[in-house]
Amino acid sequence: MKYTEIAGYKFNNPALLELALSHTSYANERHKQSNQRLEFLGDSVVGLIIGEYIYENFPKMHEGELSRIRAGIVCEKGLVKCAEKIGLGNMLLLGKGEEMSGGRTRPSNLEDAFEAVVGAVFLDSDFYLAKEFALRVMRDIIKEMIAKDGIEDYKTALQEYYQQKGDVKIEYQLVEETGPAHAKVYTMAVNVNGRREGQGSGHSKKDAEQNAAKNAMSRVKK
Repeated sequence: MKYTEIAGYKFNNPALLELALSHTSYANERHKQSNQRLEFLGDSVVGLIIGEYIYENFPKMHEGELSRIRAGIVCEKGLVKCAEKIGLGNMLLLGKGEEMSGGRTRPSNLEDAFEAVVGAVFLDSDFYLAKEFALRVMRDIIKEMIAKDGIEDYKTALQEYYQQKGDVKIEYQLVEETGPAHAKVYTMAVNVNGRREGQGSGHSKKDAEQNAAKNAMSRVKK
């Protein structure tokens, strides 16, 4: 068996780690079980670990904030970062076609494998050791999402916030465009029902819109 340890955790039953690393393409070629069931279990374990962690460590956060931060941590982007941190892509067991088509860096494969590994650690030990393992690997993404208040897409967050308050019209307006052609800086404003709620700058209009929405969200929170 090639792997018996991952990210500082040594398996009592290495077959569980092998199963967690087994993509469906690999399993189908060898008529074995894939990591899908372990991924299902790991998804629940990760959600509970993160939910408990932020509940215990941030007693002043209300339910909406807790849910938003947890969602930001356990989304595909967050879990892919965790998988990449521990070199999970290089460890995956893939079928020939999946290997040739870039399966080692495919986000869905990395996300599923990370959840499967957490599920495997849980079965190999107990919840507390699985929690220790997950938090050790996920420390950076947890800090990042708490700093961002769990928000990756400020435009969507702003839209969802105002939709709760009824029918609104949100528009982004170019305020200023400065700098040379190869390094322009755009300043965008976000207007809600004609009223300016935020403003931000960036090297693309898309980035400037996100920063304007972020500025508006910071005002909303206050």
